[in-house]
Amino acid sequence: MTELSDVTSAEIAAELVRARTRAGSPVMGMVLTLVVVTDEDGAEAAMDAARAASREHPARLLGVVLGDGRGRGHVDAHVRTGTGGSGEVALIRLRGEVVRHASSVVLPLLLPDAPVAVWWPADAPADPAADPLGALGQRRITDAAAATRRRTTVLRTQCGAYSPGDTDLAWTRLTRWRALLAASLDLHPGRVRSARVGAEAHSPSADLLAAWLELRLKITVERVTTSGPGITETSLTLADGEVRITRPGGGLATLSSPGRPDQSVALPRRELPDLLGEELRRLDEDEVYAALARRVGSRRRRT
Repeated sequence: MTELSDVTSAEIAAELVRARTRAGSPVMGMVLTLVVVTDEDGAEAAMDAARAASREHPARLLGVVLGDGRGRGHVDAHVRTGTGGSGEVALIRLRGEVVRHASSVVLPLLLPDAPVAVWWPADAPADPAADPLGALGQRRITDAAAATRRRTTVLRTQCGAYSPGDTDLAWTRLTRWRALLAASLDLHPGRVRSARVGAEAHSPSADLLAAWLELRLKITVERVTTSGPGITETSLTLADGEVRITRPGGGLATLSSPGRPDQSVALPRRELPDLLGEELRRLDEDEVYAALARRVGSRRRRT
């Protein structure tokens, strides 16, 4: 790892080239640039998750730590190559007036002719696409569940400002739930009369799951508060009985359905690198999430 103090973007770019040369691989086969926007407290965990995700998606990882915006602009960087993942890593710390112009520091460091994803591991802008750093990306990844403020409204606010390319890890956490529910309904065709989602009080994933069921099934879904962790129960009432998935401990789930014995199903809470890796597999618009975001956002505007 190389430490650089009070540097420019050009000096960081030059050090990335030198690091590649020292590693003996002038071409790293990187497929995208991932910009991680974080604070100092969350920087280490966020970069660890990004490096783990880069094993599947070789990338140039640019961690951007936004510090105090007062005083003279100052840029420090730590640069490394090929450690704990695939590709290059630069952790860039900004202080002073340059904090307000972070995009001008990051822009020269993006891989040419490669897609860009921007990820906020915790607190994200209310409108990610309008944010100067967010505007650099074709894909903008937020995580409402990790927000440290406005947790009850942050997802609705972001959905109200949805732009193509936006997504949230609260939605990604639902992939296995959605697949299991869809497979269950394939075995029990017929109209769903009502549904219920049980989860801890502040669960953006549960709110999205309820909205998704309403959108797809054209029903009203009851949202029930439980002790968690996360989503603990989903049930669909049909003419011949109830399809029910219960996961009280956040790991092994039980699937109950009419006329069939109960089944144990692995439904663990997913780790952050796994979630991030899934989102990086596609850089076009997620049309299902887009429709859902517009629905949730329109509810907020009516409220």
